[in-house]
Amino acid sequence: MYYFAYASNLNRKQMAERCPEAKAKFSAALPNYKIIFSGYSRERKGAPATIMYSKGDKVLGGVYEITEAALRKLDRWEDLTAYKQIKVTVWTDGGDPVEAVTYIRVKEAEEDKPSPQYLAVIQQGYRDWGII
Repeated sequence: MYYFAYASNLNRKQMAERCPEAKAKFSAALPNYKIIFSGYSRERKGAPATIMYSKGDKVLGGVYEITEAALRKLDRWEDLTAYKQIKVTVWTDGGDPVEAVTYIRVKEAEEDKPSPQYLAVIQQGYRDWGII
């Protein structure tokens, strides 16, 4: 199965620690969504990332091939009291649709700022994938 990462799990070092069996496959875009930071994470010392529907926008990210066991690990990391899995269709750079799972915040929370450290992890992930 495929997992679409759009925030700190883009960071290949972090994903290797969380799910060593995950295989980075290709970058992709999720249409009609945007990344926001909302709520508060003690671990991240600021607002964590999520996505929300936003017609005309798109979220750039990376697709990993994962196992069911890896998905269960991600469920624990993503804290299913705060996030839930959703199925999405992402588009490869070549224009091919791919079904994947990703995570979205369950509870609405006010938008806020992420910590500089959390942003640095995300930015490294975008560099890891060659997105920025």
